[in-house]
Amino acid sequence: MQSEERREERQVSKRKNNSTKKSKKKEEKRLSVQKTIRYKEMGKDGICRVQGNTYSKCIRFYDINYQLAQNEDKNAIFENWCDFLNYFDSSIHFQLSFINHKSNMKEFENVIRIRPQHDEFDDVRMEYAQMLKNQLAKGNNGLVKSKYITFSIEAENIKLAKPKLERIESDILNNFKVLGVPAYPLNGVERLQIMYETFNPDASADFQFDYGSMIRTGLSTKDYVAPTSFVFKEGKTFQMGITIGAVSYLQIL
Repeated sequence: MQSEERREERQVSKRKNNSTKKSKKKEEKRLSVQKTIRYKEMGKDGICRVQGNTYSKCIRFYDINYQLAQNEDKNAIFENWCDFLNYFDSSIHFQLSFINHKSNMKEFENVIRIRPQHDEFDDVRMEYAQMLKNQLAKGNNGLVKSKYITFSIEAENIKLAKPKLERIESDILNNFKVLGVPAYPLNGVERLQIMYETFNPDASADFQFDYGSMIRTGLSTKDYVAPTSFVFKEGKTFQMGITIGAVSYLQIL
């Protein structure tokens, strides 16, 4: 009698364990928009723990006018660019990103605004300011191309990753300086803003975030940058919120 009861208890326990395992598997399969964004943490200093022991930083850089340079300058620029690329050994992974986004026309107008100085050169200033406005109006359909280099390393923890990333960051900035290219490292808020603008290209609201709000709300950084939805069906097309996109892969042989 007792052996039958024990056998029955074991069967009930086994059924419970099986149902628990199934529910856990279902929970693991259930994806959210936040889980689709594949990074773990974004620090204030711009260091991102991507996955596992992978940590990254990001630098924004600007254009250099290669086409208008003299031939000897072009050769020097090309050689320095080759040296720059050869800096990255097998321990450093890097990615160049070129992102087109809608420009803030008011912001540009503020940048190019030239105020009169009430002297004999005001006419020249006004003519130059008007020329800049005309160029802005004829611009690239209101699009601005931003350029970034993201680099990552493997480290056991953030304490070991931080000095390595800062050393690499300093070397990259020095290499850009040799090229005559303005560049600066991004902090956590700036990196999150790029994600927000990428995931929400048609959003009417500006990116609103500070690290203090995470403590007050209990939200993660992903909650601030995520779109309303992701849809991945068949082929190369996908949907983020109301935006439909496509991905193509180019292999250089």
